[in-house]
Amino acid sequence: MAGGWEFPGGKLALDELPFDGLARELREELGVEISAANPVISYMHHYADRRVLLDLWHVTRYSGAPHSAEGQAIKWVRLSELDNIGLLDADKPMIEPLKKAVGCGL
Repeated sequence: MAGGWEFPGGKLALDELPFDGLARELREELGVEISAANPVISYMHHYADRRVLLDLWHVTRYSGAPHSAEGQAIKWVRLSELDNIGLLDADKPMIEPLKKAVGCGL
């Protein structure tokens, strides 16, 4: 999906719990250690050749300075900008639930 933006994350390892997978992926991709997060939304997205289960979490406590730990481009935006940054179609259903979870329209 070159050229599009997506939230950080990835596949769960076999028998890996969702929170553990979130912690591992954010450690690998952003170099942060999370200590608290709340699930926001979970849904299936259908691609032409596969379907994936997507989970969105609101991280409420972490340590470390987020950075591109794997060399990929990263971009920090306000919640109000998410509709206009070119998120992949699979991630677009996360926008409104994330705004509600955070409790503001930033």
